[in-house]
Amino acid sequence: MSIKLEPKQIFDEYKAGNEYKASIGDKGIFEQSKINERFYVGDQWFGAQAGNSRPLVRRNIIKRIGEYKISTIGSAPLAVNFTADGVPDTVELEKSKKEVNNQLLKGEDPFTEGTPDAVETSVIMSAMSEYFASSSERLKFNELCEEALRDAFISGTSFIYTYWDSDILTGLYADEAQKTQLKGDVACEVINVENVNLGDPNNDDIQSQPYIIISQRKPLSDVKREAKRNRQKAEEIKADEANTYLINGGDRGEAEPQDSKRVTVLTKLWKEYDQNGQTFKIYGIRVTENAVIRPKWDLKITLYPIAKFCWERRKSSAYGDSEVTYLIPNQIAINRALTAAVWATMNAGMPKLAVNTDAYDGPINNDPGQILRLNNIGERSVDNVIKYLQPPAFAGAFEGLVNDIAANTLTDSGATDAALGNIRPENATAIIQTREAALQPLQVTQNRYYAFVEECARIRADFWLNLYGDRSLKVVDRNGTRYIPFHADRYKKLVINAKVDVGASTLWSESVVISTLDSLLVNNRITFQQYLERLPKGLIPDVTGLIEDQKQIAQATDDQNAMMQKFAEQYPEQYAKFMELPPEEQQAMLQQMNFNGEASI
Repeated sequence: MSIKLEPKQIFDEYKAGNEYKASIGDKGIFEQSKINERFYVGDQWFGAQAGNSRPLVRRNIIKRIGEYKISTIGSAPLAVNFTADGVPDTVELEKSKKEVNNQLLKGEDPFTEGTPDAVETSVIMSAMSEYFASSSERLKFNELCEEALRDAFISGTSFIYTYWDSDILTGLYADEAQKTQLKGDVACEVINVENVNLGDPNNDDIQSQPYIIISQRKPLSDVKREAKRNRQKAEEIKADEANTYLINGGDRGEAEPQDSKRVTVLTKLWKEYDQNGQTFKIYGIRVTENAVIRPKWDLKITLYPIAKFCWERRKSSAYGDSEVTYLIPNQIAINRALTAAVWATMNAGMPKLAVNTDAYDGPINNDPGQILRLNNIGERSVDNVIKYLQPPAFAGAFEGLVNDIAANTLTDSGATDAALGNIRPENATAIIQTREAALQPLQVTQNRYYAFVEECARIRADFWLNLYGDRSLKVVDRNGTRYIPFHADRYKKLVINAKVDVGASTLWSESVVISTLDSLLVNNRITFQQYLERLPKGLIPDVTGLIEDQKQIAQATDDQNAMMQKFAEQYPEQYAKFMELPPEEQQAMLQQMNFNGEASI
């Protein structure tokens, strides 16, 4: 397959991709996403020719379902652990890692010579795992994931795009004299499904796509400045006419200031294989419709730098489906029935007054004690002159219909009373079990979300291994904030895997967790270390340090027991005398013993 690199050709591919997305479903991805967003935020009477004579009531169950599912899926704290295929993980390796870590704590760099062995690789993988957390704070990765979850719920699909920003200041220096600053680092952003076109829209796998096109709306001045930096002809770049290619997410993406000169910029990514078809490189090019902003360049990475999350997968489609699309008819029925009920109540609650104007033509109001002066009523009764009309009885079917549709929709979507916390906390265990059962259907979507985060982690590690060169990784642990030397060229050939570790979620209240753990500890069902490891996050400062201290104490106890056993086997007579000594003398002698079990008694 030949790759098209002329701006006009790339725009033709871009428009063809848009036409395909516009053909999906009844209204296409672009229009359906706008409708879904309006219903999600509550703008649910948009375009309805209902006039202004009656209140247009809404009961937004779509947002209730969405917020519940988004928060449930993304609530648990995630940590990413990197591993390298082919590297063992043994007890002996852990002991060797301690020696290397001691060298690192002293400021030494033990990773400069030879081929990386298992110890070095394991230490670096651990450092990368810690560094992922540090870099995620800089990138605000949790917020990006939350935004991606919301976009996927509304539009069916969301993307996180990772790229290299050469302008980012790292605070690091390439020399000991600190005269040459290291610039450039990874950056991330969420891309709407409207702005990503996949070369093979029937293929769900991002990494096997022939090409990917990312569209952006950029100010004309910024685009020209970027072109000049890349030594391209900025004068050939023109603003779009009448927003010809204006495709942004949501209704308000169409609302641009009239005097703002903007241009649609396309970034095309593709793979080029060698003659044998064995290895490939990923290239990119940035263009407008008629000009090149950045000519073809090598990204120097091995993965497409974009991760995709589908809320609901569809067969033979790279784009997912949104749950909101199929909740809208229920939402409309609820709003219409509720509006009819409110209007009927207002009419029934305010009876009409009939007046014979031949007998009375004066003012009438609701003031207490008002006197009505009637004239010429003759033998007619007052009821024949002025009378309240009894309104027809209001059928309560509307209110019952609204409640039934809302309750059934919430239940069928998994947002039950137990899941939403709308039950009385009389039995904590029963509540936990009920909520846990209600969350089971979300596990499939949650697993896809974890795989999405793992893909983001692998992409970020790909940038580190191929673009970082020689620099330090920021690591925050019980030893404080430190920087571990990282020589990227030494690890380029490693096969890196990323695994998401899920922390304790907010499903159970902290009081229930603490109470249960206290009971287990008091009854000697768990150790103190196990107790600390399962406490709610943030309850105890530096709980990680306490856990490490417990591990060291346990290791010292194990070492001492092993030493005593060896002592008993090699010197049974001395051991017998030792055991007859008072405990304080035993402890003093243990401090004098060496690990060969030798002592003078």
